[in-house]
Amino acid sequence: MNKATVLVVDDDPEIRDFIQIFLCNEGYDVLEAENGLQALEIVKTSPVQLIILDVMMPHMDGIRACQKIRETSKIPIIMLSAKEEDIDKITGLTTGADDYVTKPFSLLELVARVKAQLRRQSYSVKDQEEDVILIGDLSMDKARHKVTVKGKEISLTPLEFAILELMASHRGYVFSVDKIYERVWKETSSISDNTVVVHIRNLREKIEENPREPRYVKTVWGVGYKIE
Repeated sequence: MNKATVLVVDDDPEIRDFIQIFLCNEGYDVLEAENGLQALEIVKTSPVQLIILDVMMPHMDGIRACQKIRETSKIPIIMLSAKEEDIDKITGLTTGADDYVTKPFSLLELVARVKAQLRRQSYSVKDQEEDVILIGDLSMDKARHKVTVKGKEISLTPLEFAILELMASHRGYVFSVDKIYERVWKETSSISDNTVVVHIRNLREKIEENPREPRYVKTVWGVGYKIE
């Protein structure tokens, strides 16, 4: 049985109850909050391994709550929203979310995404090696989950770190978007959106001096991405 604790944040009690039932049946412990303010208090006082966070809520919405959580924590966050437009998805991912599910959604799909996030997190912890990757002015300490550029520490989300680690550990190899998704998310790619592209964009904004002319994460047009 799984021992991870999942925090479900949604102002609709029926949605929280449905999600709780499915997660509890899978062996997870579940905490609930009805808005972003409550979520922040729970994160401060309780050990949480993953957050399911609705976007539209009173008092503090999910976007703002995600931003506040990311100031102090790298807990995996799955955003929920009734909005389908790409700009809303990009906004959620840009604030630090690790995944995005559009309402109405399949509870089985949501549980699968929860498992994928926790599996990826567990995989990362178990397989970290005591070594440091150096690429020009970029230093990546895999054991300490720390990245610096020109001596300045860069705060990356778990997925940004995993994408960077994947390419930095296989320098010169070109990874397609599907391959990045399969290797980092630990599941077969079935996405048709730009989730990976958004994470690459966010990563470049943090580590590149000029994201429009990247020095580290380079685009191989029509193929994918690589680090030389």
